[in-house]
Amino acid sequence: MNRTWKRFVCGVALAAIAGAAPFAVGQLLEPGAKSAAPNPLSDPTVKPGKMLLFDLEARFAKDVLDRGGAAFADWFAEDGVSLGNGQPPVVGRVAIVKSANWSPQAYQLVWTPTDAAMGPSGDMGYTWGHFEGRSKDANGNPVVTTGRYMTIWRKQPDGNWKVVLDAGANEPLNAGDCCKLPTGD
Repeated sequence: MNRTWKRFVCGVALAAIAGAAPFAVGQLLEPGAKSAAPNPLSDPTVKPGKMLLFDLEARFAKDVLDRGGAAFADWFAEDGVSLGNGQPPVVGRVAIVKSANWSPQAYQLVWTPTDAAMGPSGDMGYTWGHFEGRSKDANGNPVVTTGRYMTIWRKQPDGNWKVVLDAGANEPLNAGDCCKLPTGD
């Protein structure tokens, strides 16, 4: 492995760790359980495209945590689409800017990618994973929403990467209890 490649991999790994560490709790496994998704930070065969997508997600998530809805909208392409759970599609960056009007003090949105794949041409890819939103209701009580998301990324003509589609689906209440068998108690 040449020196430049090692620096790139180390830099991306450090950026991903630094950017994703506050959200990593959402993806912890049960003790002794093995993840079905590869971990790009511990997989020596991971491809550079996947590392790039994980890095983009880490920077996107950190920016949104710091700046809220304004940052969320900034990451979208002009023709981007946001699909919220049970909501009509928000089409175009201008519409996304208008709809993503939350402050980071009122709503904290965090997410962690589980996996990613780069397309064969290297100019589009996707990530998917778990998200968590935290806010307060009218009485000041904490409200937590969790679910799964998918983000499709596209390289722009200027070389920057932007979100062209972001979709999320909330998990049902008590989703963790769906598969437990009765104990007979």
